[in-house]
Amino acid sequence: MTESSKGTKGTRITELGRVAVPVADQDRALDFYVGTLGFEKRADIPMGEALRWIEVAPTGGAAAISLILPMEGQSPGVETGIILVSEDIDADHAALRDRGVDVDAEVKRWGDPVPPMFGFRDPDGNKFMIVQ
Repeated sequence: MTESSKGTKGTRITELGRVAVPVADQDRALDFYVGTLGFEKRADIPMGEALRWIEVAPTGGAAAISLILPMEGQSPGVETGIILVSEDIDADHAALRDRGVDVDAEVKRWGDPVPPMFGFRDPDGNKFMIVQ
């Protein structure tokens, strides 16, 4: 332990604020996350020539998803590691399937303590999980 870290409990980090997800078309992604998933748009700010900072989140959620254009050498269609929480997994699975979202064929159930869950992909192939 260094002298400067003695007596501290770590960093001053207080929360997970946002996670960046690469998308090929920010307008299409915004329409999917807001129009199909029902997220709220929290930010859509121009950042110079043809760049935008876009944030979406579940209504009332603390953390947001930043819909970013891929950096050089990066492409959309990643395993995001993002796990969203549902109050009714079966209803959300059916609703997303009915809206044409690429969802797993069924909700997986392994029993306690593992929550029921299913995966889905956004229009760019970015992968997410939903658990109850």
